Amino acid sequence: MQRRQIVAGFVGAGIVLAGLLWQTDLEAVLSALSQANPLWTVVLFMFACLWIFAWGLTLRTVLSTLDVGISIGNSGIVYSAVVFANNVTPFGQAGGEPVSALTISSVTDTQYEKGLAGIATVDVLNVVSSLVLVFFGFGVYASSFTLVPRVRSIVGTGLGVAVVIIATFVVVWRYRSRLVDPVVGALAGIVASIGGRLPGSASVTKTDVTARIDGFFDHLKNINADRSTLAVALVLSMSGWVLQSVALAAAFRAIGPDISIAVLLFVIPLANLAGFTPVPGGLGAIEAAFVALLVPTTGIDAPTVTASVLLFRAAIYWMPVLVGGTFTAVQVGGTLE
Repeated sequence: MQRRQIVAGFVGAGIVLAGLLWQTDLEAVLSALSQANPLWTVVLFMFACLWIFAWGLTLRTVLSTLDVGISIGNSGIVYSAVVFANNVTPFGQAGGEPVSALTISSVTDTQYEKGLAGIATVDVLNVVSSLVLVFFGFGVYASSFTLVPRVRSIVGTGLGVAVVIIATFVVVWRYRSRLVDPVVGALAGIVASIGGRLPGSASVTKTDVTARIDGFFDHLKNINADRSTLAVALVLSMSGWVLQSVALAAAFRAIGPDISIAVLLFVIPLANLAGFTPVPGGLGAIEAAFVALLVPTTGIDAPTVTASVLLFRAAIYWMPVLVGGTFTAVQVGGTLE
């Protein structure tokens, strides 16, 4: 059933991408891609690797608060597996976190709920750091250019969605005893019932599941208590967004035009909100969001923007799928065996 869902998701993403290319002149897009500068393309992939490494260090820093060790060298590879999980499951991080947690627990030989708490915290930090950069980048852009209504509307909507996400996390965390505890028992009963019927699985009891859920929230408390380490992780998270912005700037240089980093600082986080759509990793939806944001903010024609975005996504989306997917298959597959 999961395979069918993933295949259906990629088919839907392909339809969205085909519609985007049809609207922006496929021939012009392919022509621009065929003339991409090889040197700037290499620079693009280099900064994409640095982005994965920066967020890998963010994960490593967060896990250190739980006494979970992971080497600096391995942190980038592990995070590429996290990106792979997010890129092949619907709803982005929401769909990929369970697989990501399994990979982390397998690599570090630690409890699954520790891995889940770690990657969930990294996702929250990435949202928080993206908001900081959105406000900064948009402020710089607004001080230099006239804001057209379309840009104001898109940015306002994106900021509203991001703020709602953060507010939801804050409310759930602050009032977790009232909101979460009442449903833990019911959820544990359902999980125990399903788990106990799986072929080859050990007996799963409601008490076991409740203990694991409580353990997950205890780990979140431990992470939250170490504010200085979280501050370091937040800086690393922010550096990842900056590296993505530089990577997209390199993609534009590979195709031809220069572009302001300030624009990319708020466009990249906003476009990635489309990753919460029910297609694998937001494939198709994120590309369309980039084009919708970059054409009016840069004044560059749609085919050139589309070609630059597709080149950028080859490094940000497809490279981690290949590298992280291979690592996940070897690491998690061996663990399950």
